[in-house]
Amino acid sequence: MTVPKRVLLVGGGNMGAAMAHGWLDGALAPAGLTVLDPNAGAPLQPLIAKGARHVTEAPSESFDIVVVAVKPQVMEAALPALRPALSGDTPVVSVAAGKTVSFIERLLGERPVVRAMPNTPAMIGRGITGAYSNQRVTAGQRAMAQTLLEASGPVEWVERESDIDLVTGVSGSGPAYVFLLAEAMAAAGAKLGLSPELAMRLARHTVAGAGELMIRSDEEPATLRRNVTSPNGTTAAALAVLMEPDGLEPLMQKAIAAAARRAAELSKD
Repeated sequence: MTVPKRVLLVGGGNMGAAMAHGWLDGALAPAGLTVLDPNAGAPLQPLIAKGARHVTEAPSESFDIVVVAVKPQVMEAALPALRPALSGDTPVVSVAAGKTVSFIERLLGERPVVRAMPNTPAMIGRGITGAYSNQRVTAGQRAMAQTLLEASGPVEWVERESDIDLVTGVSGSGPAYVFLLAEAMAAAGAKLGLSPELAMRLARHTVAGAGELMIRSDEEPATLRRNVTSPNGTTAAALAVLMEPDGLEPLMQKAIAAAARRAAELSKD
């Protein structure tokens, strides 16, 4: 594990602050974390209490790595302001959706860039991140980025930047699909006669528990599915509907393809 000693985090909102808590819970000393944000909002306050430094303008000093965690729509304004904090080879890690390496280099010049796509469970340390590095990123810089990103969950590196759009379709947008599944399960239970509150509790815990079981088990999801499906039983009856030719699998393929296409559109400079 390669731990940077001095990190500049740009953006102290929910995602940025959640990532930073993971860094401080690991090996990064609070004094080594500087957070650049115009405001010291609620997500940032616990970091300041732990000893992190808050600034409203980019400091003119060197950092081992810079992590940009601002909304995509403010990247155009936020990136040029970082120049005082960047030397020629300071690596920049961006978690802003849809902003390409070429976009970042257009605003900051040619430099080592890592483009990362986390998902919202990263806010509780249970996310997964897809990452791509340009050719200027050294092995040591990639290892530093890996250390910071994996504080929120596993990191999967892709070889082509365009694959980040596919990662976005599967895992970046994926939590919303799972939330919708819970909504649909609860609505179905309520329609059949359960109280809406009970149906929602059953759906939430079922989705969360099944997800945890998949993480803890060495079995493939298909094997876990077969293990809980008795022949001619209740689960088999439900799966017969979900696995029809126009059922869940082709619908999910269409949904993820739509998300990936939209990600590609947003990535165009």
